[in-house]
Amino acid sequence: MQLKGAAPGGQAGVTPESKPPLREIMLETSARTGTVLLLGLFAYNAIVHWRADPTRITLLLLVVSECIMVLFSLFSRVPARRDWTPFAFLSTIAGTYYFVMVVLAPGVKIVPEAVGVGLQIAGMSWQIFAKASLRRSFGLLPANRGVVSSGAYRVMRHPMYFGYFVTDIGFLLVNFGMQNMIVYLVQFALQAARIVREERLLSDDAQYREYKERVRYRVVPGLF
Repeated sequence: MQLKGAAPGGQAGVTPESKPPLREIMLETSARTGTVLLLGLFAYNAIVHWRADPTRITLLLLVVSECIMVLFSLFSRVPARRDWTPFAFLSTIAGTYYFVMVVLAPGVKIVPEAVGVGLQIAGMSWQIFAKASLRRSFGLLPANRGVVSSGAYRVMRHPMYFGYFVTDIGFLLVNFGMQNMIVYLVQFALQAARIVREERLLSDDAQYREYKERVRYRVVPGLF
């Protein structure tokens, strides 16, 4: 589930139409611009490696996956209020831009390339379904954007993270190495921290608390 438009905690006097402060709009614009620049540099380097070995489809799909994430974030609406605490901000930045630390050179293939490709496609398909369920409610920082409980959000409360996880596992299993393993383990931990922070913010909303009663698991049914 994701919240869109409204302020966290359902505070009186804040409506979906409320505009965030100018400072936050400038920060948002800077973050989105920086994201595009970082992704462009990463995509260029990844494509250079892919052209050297066109059989590495998982590398190409890694670029596609990150482009999908950035595309949705660029066109998401700016909420009236978000969690700008240092921990939330730093964990969001690290959990979002982790890809700049991924080793693009060939690694150990624990599974065949085709298996990794299949996992990536499945993960990206689920991401797209989850983000389509949110429409423009997707964002990077934890925020209350109004209750969304349809589509993928009927199955788990944070389906996009499940899509990220499956996609990342698909790449890691085909491009395994010590640095990549550390990068992804840290990234998974940061994503879990983001989920906890987001739910802490959203749980002030009575609609979200009711939603949590209906959909019990955050990302992995039966586990988390």
